[in-house]
Amino acid sequence: MSGLLNNQTQQRYYNGDDFGGYQFISLLDIIDNFSATYVGENKLLQKTLRSDISFHAHRALQELSFDTLKSCKSQEVEIPATLTMLLPQDYVNYVKLSWSDDAGIEHVIYPASKTSNPKSILQNSDGDYALTAIGTLSNGGNSITLDAEYKNIWVGMRVDAPNITKGSTITAISTISSITTITISSVATYSGDETLTFLPTAYGYSGKLLDQSTAVLLTGLSWTGGEDKITTASSTDASSLSIGMIISHEDFPLGTRIIDITGAVITASRSAINTGSSENANFVIYDGVSDTWSNYKSNTPSENNNDDYEDDVYWPIDGSRFGLDPQHSQTNGSYYIDCNAGKIHFSSNLSGKTVILKYISDGVGTDEEMMVHKFAEEAMYKWIAYGCMSARIDIPEHIIRRFKREKFAETRKAKLRLSNIKLEEITQILRGKSKQIKH
Repeated sequence: MSGLLNNQTQQRYYNGDDFGGYQFISLLDIIDNFSATYVGENKLLQKTLRSDISFHAHRALQELSFDTLKSCKSQEVEIPATLTMLLPQDYVNYVKLSWSDDAGIEHVIYPASKTSNPKSILQNSDGDYALTAIGTLSNGGNSITLDAEYKNIWVGMRVDAPNITKGSTITAISTISSITTITISSVATYSGDETLTFLPTAYGYSGKLLDQSTAVLLTGLSWTGGEDKITTASSTDASSLSIGMIISHEDFPLGTRIIDITGAVITASRSAINTGSSENANFVIYDGVSDTWSNYKSNTPSENNNDDYEDDVYWPIDGSRFGLDPQHSQTNGSYYIDCNAGKIHFSSNLSGKTVILKYISDGVGTDEEMMVHKFAEEAMYKWIAYGCMSARIDIPEHIIRRFKREKFAETRKAKLRLSNIKLEEITQILRGKSKQIKH
């Protein structure tokens, strides 16, 4: 057996870009080594599919990435005026957030556990969870003319009224001269004005019809049946829209959204059913802005007072601040994570700051990151072996229990090795334990 570095010269290493790569082993090599060692005649796993080994290898890497391997990633973002930051694509959980000052020193930001961005429910003037309008019905007809322009009424919403078949839905919407006309899936049994109630349906909107939303009505639209492009009257009209908006028109399947906007041309997530010209349509999106979030981001927090703690403000009251909650008695700002929306929300004093997010991934996002530190290589083999054996019926229970214990032992050993504890560093920390804590 030849050495692992025989195929790479020192000149090739130092002129390349894979510095420090020797401390890792790829997941593919882990799978190959496991197959050669554990699978075959007179071995523990005589007939095990490579796909089974690959599955348990990926699961092992994911589990070890959460609390054993050095899988902490980081991302630096300047906080915009919206005070939000998108979660990374491979985000699983966060380690910490901080902002860096002009000297490059990181200041830890603490989570605000007493606020959030809840769904803002759409209510009418009576406080009911519904949208109402006055409509003119025609006996035996399915077209209803409303009393005003309603942008937040979508194709697919359920409409209820005393003289309409229960469970009727909106199949088409048209707005002309600031008056909205809807077409329903049934016919009316009365002629005259009635109060209509619009309620959510199960047609692809997941109940979000009751959430506060932003709606835009555009006229002069055109499209071709079987194609996903919509041409607006002007690029100015298109600029009033945003990616992710739902397209509410009978020519587009329920749930169709905008996926791209280029000039005056909109690209839809689904193709049009029919050809349309000089059409009007509603474009609706859940805005995700609750009163709670609006008040949080518009408030000037008390921690905006960036006192350096080295003047007559704090030193004369030494000890008098005993009992303060550390998450509130600091000047670094605060944040909370909205996991459903995939955003981090920050307090107003962090606007324009450079924020660093350190987070955990599961280690299997891309082929390049599916690497295992050699300190945890044996733990990977034990994880795969235990996973493969526990899924089979021909392995004795005492063998499964043995590999379960070995998996636990190797994981613990990998944690100790990867903790990278140095005696000199611990000594240096202990030397400062008698220092006065200022803040």
